[in-house]
Amino acid sequence: MTHLPPPAEELRLLDTELRQLDARRALLLARRAWLITALRPPVAPPLPPPPVRRPETTAPRVQNVLLVLGGTLLTVAAIAFTLVSWGRMGIAGRALVLGAVTLAALGSPVLLLRHRLRSTAEAVAGLGLALTVLDVYALHEVAFPDTNGLGYAAVASALLAALWAAYGLALGGPRRPAGEPATPARLPLRLPLPTAMAAAQLPLILWAAATDAGAPAMTAALLVTAALDTAVALRVPVRSVRLVAAVGAYGLGGWGSFAAGWLSWTATGPSAVARAAALLLFAAAIALAAAWRLPDANVATWVASAGGLLTVAALGGVPRSSLPGEWTVPGYLVCAVALLAAVRTRLPEPMRRGLALAAASVQAVAVVWALPPVAVVLLGPVARVGRVWTGAPSTAREAVTTDGVPWPAYAATAPLVLVVVATVLAVAVRGTQWRPRATIGASALVWAAALVLPAALDIPYWAGMSALGLTIVAAPAYVARSAVPRPVLFLLALVGSVSLACLSLATEGTTLGILATLTVLFAAVSGRSRLAPVAALTYATALACAVGASLGWPSQYIALLVLLVPVVAALLAARLADSPARVPLEVTGAVAGLLAVGLAVPDPPLLALVLALCAVIAAGTAVREDRRPAGYAATALFVLAAWVRLACWGVGSVEAYTLPVTVPALLVGAVRRRKDPLTSSLTAYGAGLSVTLVPSLLTAWIDPDWPRPLLLGVAALAVTLVGARHRLRAPLVLGGGVLALDALHELAPYLVQMAGALPRWVPPALAGLVLLALGATYEQRIRDARRVREVLGRMR
Repeated sequence: MTHLPPPAEELRLLDTELRQLDARRALLLARRAWLITALRPPVAPPLPPPPVRRPETTAPRVQNVLLVLGGTLLTVAAIAFTLVSWGRMGIAGRALVLGAVTLAALGSPVLLLRHRLRSTAEAVAGLGLALTVLDVYALHEVAFPDTNGLGYAAVASALLAALWAAYGLALGGPRRPAGEPATPARLPLRLPLPTAMAAAQLPLILWAAATDAGAPAMTAALLVTAALDTAVALRVPVRSVRLVAAVGAYGLGGWGSFAAGWLSWTATGPSAVARAAALLLFAAAIALAAAWRLPDANVATWVASAGGLLTVAALGGVPRSSLPGEWTVPGYLVCAVALLAAVRTRLPEPMRRGLALAAASVQAVAVVWALPPVAVVLLGPVARVGRVWTGAPSTAREAVTTDGVPWPAYAATAPLVLVVVATVLAVAVRGTQWRPRATIGASALVWAAALVLPAALDIPYWAGMSALGLTIVAAPAYVARSAVPRPVLFLLALVGSVSLACLSLATEGTTLGILATLTVLFAAVSGRSRLAPVAALTYATALACAVGASLGWPSQYIALLVLLVPVVAALLAARLADSPARVPLEVTGAVAGLLAVGLAVPDPPLLALVLALCAVIAAGTAVREDRRPAGYAATALFVLAAWVRLACWGVGSVEAYTLPVTVPALLVGAVRRRKDPLTSSLTAYGAGLSVTLVPSLLTAWIDPDWPRPLLLGVAALAVTLVGARHRLRAPLVLGGGVLALDALHELAPYLVQMAGALPRWVPPALAGLVLLALGATYEQRIRDARRVREVLGRMR
C-alpha cells in the first residue's frame, strides 16, 4: 500500500512544488522574450518627410510682373522706333506703321477681355495709351513743327484725356447698371480712366505757361483745375478716378491757394489786390463746396477750416494795401470775427465747426502778434531796479524801453487787437462748459490791453502811471465786490502791480506814494485772496526800505523799520488761525526778518539787537499751541544775539558763548521732565550739558594755564555729584567723562615724566601683572560690571 503523509506535511510539499514550477515558468518566459527579440529584424527609424519647396511668389504676381515688363519693353521699343527710325520711312510708311500698331494695341484688349484675360488686356491697353502719346509727338514733328511746344502740349493733353476717357468707357466702365454682372465682353479696364484723369491736369497749366500770362493766370489755371478735380472726386463713382482727382485737388488746390496768398501779400495796387482777393475767394469757394459734399465729418471740418482761412485772407488783404502797416493784423482780425456769423447759420455742423476753427485760429495768431509789447511793458521796468531815483522819463514808452529794449514795430494797435478778441470770447462763447474759461481769457486780454495802452499811445509818463494804477486798483475792487472768487484777476493785478512798482522807482516821491498805495490796496482786499496779505506785506517791506532810504538812514537802521513787517505778519497770522493765508503770511514775515538781519550786518551791535527782536517775535509766535516749534527758532536767535553781543564786547571765553545756550536748554529739559516723567535724562539734559562741557574740555586741552582746567574739573565734579544724587544718567555720564578726561589732561605731564624715569622692562611687567589680576578676578569683575550697569539702568 502507498504511504500517505499527514495533511500538514502534504500541504507543505505541495506549496514547495508549486513555487518551483512558478520559478521555472518565469525563467522560460524570460528566455522566450529574448529569443523573439533576437529573431526580429531591426526596424529602421522613420525618415523625416522630404522638404516641400514652396513658391516664393504667387502666380498672379508673376503674371503681373511679366505683363508690366513686356508692356514696358514694347513701349521702349516704340519710343526708339519713333525717335530713331522715323526719318528712314516716308509719310505713308510712317502713318501706316504707327496707325497699325496703335490700332492693334488699342483693339487687342477687346479680344483679350472676351477670353477673360484681364491682366493681359491691361498691359496691352497701357501700351496702346503710350503709343497714342508717341502718335501725338510724331504728328507734331511732321505736321506742326513750327507751333509752340507748350501750346501744342496743352491741346494734345486735352485731346488725349478725352480719347482715353472715351476708350475706357467704351471698354466697359461705370456705365454698366448697378447690380448687373459684368459680362466677358464688358469687363472694365482699370487703367484708361485714371490715366485720362491724370492727363486732364495738364491742359490749363500748360496753356497758361504757353501764353506767358503771368502769376495770376497761372494761379487761376491751378485753381480751375483743382475745382474740376474736386467735382470729379465728389461725383464720379470709380474709385481709382476719385483717388487721382483727390490728389490733384489737394495738390493743385494747395499750390494755387499758396500762390494766391502770396499775390495778396505782395500786391501793391488796388487792381492787383482785387485779382488776388478774387483768386483767394475762388479757392475758398472750392474748399467750402467740397466740405458741403464730403461724407466724412472730420475731413469736412478741416476742409471747411481751410476755406474759412482763405476767405479771411481774401477779405483781409483788400484794406491792407491802403492802410498803414499797424492796421494789417486788425484788418484780418475783423474779417475773422465777421466769419463767426456763419456759425449761426443753418450750414451743416462740420462746416460750422470748421469755420469757427478758422476764425479762432486767426484770433489766436493775432493775440500772439500782440504779446511782444505786453512782454516789454511787464519786463522792461525791471531794469530800473539798478537805477533808483535817477529821474522820471518823458513818456510812458520811454519808461518801459530802458537799457536798449526796443519797442516792437506796428504795435500801436496791439491793445485794439486784444480788446476785440476779448469781446469775441465774452460774446461768442456761451456754452456752459467753456463759459468760465472764456471769461477768464477775456479778463486776461482786457488786462493786457490796459497794460499796453499807455505805451502804445506814447502818452506822458505821469498819465501812463495813473492809467496803470487805475487798472490795478480796478481789478482788486472788482474781486472785492464779486461774490465768486476771482483768483486769475487778482493774479493779473499782482503782476501789474510789480510793473507799476518798478516804474515808480524813477523818482523818490513816486516810489513812496505808489508803494504806500499798493500796501493799503492789497491789505484792504486781504480777505478775498490768500495772496493779498503776502502782497501787502511785501510792498510794506519795500516801503520801509524806501522810507529809510528817503530819510538817509544807513542800512542797519533801515533794518529796524523792516522789522515792523514780521511783527505785523505774526499778529495777522495769530488772528487768521483757520485761514489758508496764514502760512504764506508767516513765510513772508520770516523773509522780511532775514532781510532785516542782512541789512544790519554792517553794524554788529545793531545786528545783535535785530537778532534779539527777531527772537522775541519768534517767541511770541511759539506761544500759540500749533506753533510750538517756533520756540527753537527763538532760542537760536537769542543765542545768536548773545554771541554777537559778546563778540562786540571782545569776550574770548568759550563759556561766555556756551552758557547762554546751556541754561535755557536745561530749563526746557526740566520743564519737559516735569510734564513727562518718563522722559530720559539724556533727552532732557544731554544737549544742554554737552553745549558747555564739550567746548570747554576742548579749550582746556589746549590751554597751558591751570585755572580753566581746575574750574572745568570742579564744574564736572558738581555735575557728576548732582547726577549721582538724583540718579540721573546724563549728568553722571557726561560729568564723569569730562572729569576723567580733564584729570587725565592734568596728570599727563607727570605720567610722561614717570614713564621716562622707569626702566623699560617695568611697563611690560606692569601690563602682565594687570592681565594676571584681571584673569584671576574675571568672574568677580563681570559681576561687578553687571551690577554697575543695573544701577545706571535704574537711573533716569
